[in-house]
Amino acid sequence: MKLVLHATLIALLLVGCGEKLSVEQKIIATLQIMEETAEAGEHFKFMGHISDSFHAQQGSMDRREFHRFMIFQINQHRRLHATFFPIYVRESSDDTASANFRLLVTGGGGLLPESGQLFEVKTQWLLEGGDWMLDEANWEVTQMPDLPTPGN
Repeated sequence: MKLVLHATLIALLLVGCGEKLSVEQKIIATLQIMEETAEAGEHFKFMGHISDSFHAQQGSMDRREFHRFMIFQINQHRRLHATFFPIYVRESSDDTASANFRLLVTGGGGLLPESGQLFEVKTQWLLEGGDWMLDEANWEVTQMPDLPTPGN
């Protein structure tokens, strides 16, 4: 969480210094804000970054269904946490881009997570009114890498 806050502050400082942020920096900053709002249980703020035309899982989930899905996840896990692994952003045109990454989601009721899942995520983004909005997301469960055992 502190890393996200620091990255956001750095981005704001760069904007204040007149530096123009790249599409990659803007989308990564948006993902970080979405992570913070989901972890804080602020599903309306989270959905503020989702386009009206949003669809997920190859079109089987629309924006409203995704909102219900997020509410369920937030309510199911009192302590929801997400960790992004390298985020790769590719600008397709002036107003579209894609971002692919791995996402580790953990949750539980206590201090330590009780469950966790690693996902491979592919997203599409639209530039709307100067803001990058998530327009499409597809994810699938991926296997956690095997950790070496001591002595091997």
